[in-house]
Amino acid sequence: MGRFVSLSSDTVTMASLDDIFKAYDIRAVVPDQLSADLARQIGRAFAAFAASPRILIGRDMRPSGPALVEAFTEGVTAAGVDVVLLGLVSTDELFYATGALDAPGAMFTASHNPARYNGIKLCLARAKPVGVESGLAEIRATVESGQFRVVPEAERGTVSHRDILADYAAKARSFVDESVLKPLRVVADTANGMGGLVVPAVFEGLPFDLELLYPELDGNFPNHPADPIQPENLRDLQALVLSRGADVGLAFDGDADRCFLVDDRGQPVSGSTTTAIVAQAMLEKYPGSIILHNLICSKTVPEVVRENGGTPVVTRVGHSFIKGVMAETGAVFGGEHSGHYYFRDNYNADSGSIAALVVLEVMSKAGMPLSQLRRPFERYAQSGEINTEASRPGAVIDAIGRFFASARPEAVQSRLDGLTVDFGDWWFNLRPSNTAPLVRLNVEAGVGAACDTHTREVQALIKENA
Repeated sequence: MGRFVSLSSDTVTMASLDDIFKAYDIRAVVPDQLSADLARQIGRAFAAFAASPRILIGRDMRPSGPALVEAFTEGVTAAGVDVVLLGLVSTDELFYATGALDAPGAMFTASHNPARYNGIKLCLARAKPVGVESGLAEIRATVESGQFRVVPEAERGTVSHRDILADYAAKARSFVDESVLKPLRVVADTANGMGGLVVPAVFEGLPFDLELLYPELDGNFPNHPADPIQPENLRDLQALVLSRGADVGLAFDGDADRCFLVDDRGQPVSGSTTTAIVAQAMLEKYPGSIILHNLICSKTVPEVVRENGGTPVVTRVGHSFIKGVMAETGAVFGGEHSGHYYFRDNYNADSGSIAALVVLEVMSKAGMPLSQLRRPFERYAQSGEINTEASRPGAVIDAIGRFFASARPEAVQSRLDGLTVDFGDWWFNLRPSNTAPLVRLNVEAGVGAACDTHTREVQALIKENA
């Protein structure tokens, strides 16, 4: 049956855990905040929470990954639970594995963060999310208590290995009709992240001319940060698209679950535009379905969904929240402005590779360049996400909410995630960062000049109250 032991560590304090356990994952600097000892304890706590006979573990290419995975594995097996090591995988590959193999999973990655960071994304079988409201707080409490179940040596879990890349690649390709695909020229910037391994496998056998930029797996990110939402990190891809005469560029983040597009003219495509394009395609295949979008997506997204006979549902930002709503509503697809795209038939999990293939299928069927295809899906001007340091983000948001409640009482306010204020012809969302003392601002208006004016207006209020 095992016994409970009390384990303590100088690294495990209330303050340090506040910095490590985020809203929907674990992320921190290694080893100062996230040490092997702490990873071992999280492994023990997750084994107790998951209550499964086995747990799948994958990692990205960060140099700190092997040691953290080894420690986490020790924690899981010490609780009498078997471990299946998947090796180097993308996050969407790990999520797929938890569905295909029907087991909980732990992905060691810090996504787009710098090399000194690492983290753990946890989920139950079939990619069921584990966030702060769905188990992560409980896991943290177990770590804080230091009380862990440890079984006798003879009852420890076993460790095995499995490669699921080919199976995942086949699953991704199943989302498109290969017979309609055209020989498009595709350039993919994998930013020295896991896309360098996964993207070629996904595209294998398809009629695309694929060229990879920075495909070498290197968790030190020698060429540029693996954060494609930042415009400066797209410049090399934009230049290569133009020099090669490519039809599309794909930009992946470090763990390759997010994907941003660059069109044939070298212009970035927003996550909202991609969400709208994919939403329309999914509604053609599944008429009348529910489509999710997070609250910072453009108003274009729900408009396109309604125009194509679907039902739009707005959600909070973050994969654990969106996956939960997908399970509750049966939504066929969900998209985030940040480049996460979720598919019901992929266990409600997100996949940048699947979204990219769907867009390439749309382009093939439409017979027009992406620069033209995108136009009906871009109806408003957006500020992009603007971050401002704030020692008390919640107080800043509350103050701005009170200001507009008094100055513009006709505006509709929502507290679904941070503060959203909708004035009819423009809107903004202001929400706290889950990882830093920042507030994140997104503004949308009918035209660029109005968007710029309103962005400056709200920014001035933020600075006044920060």
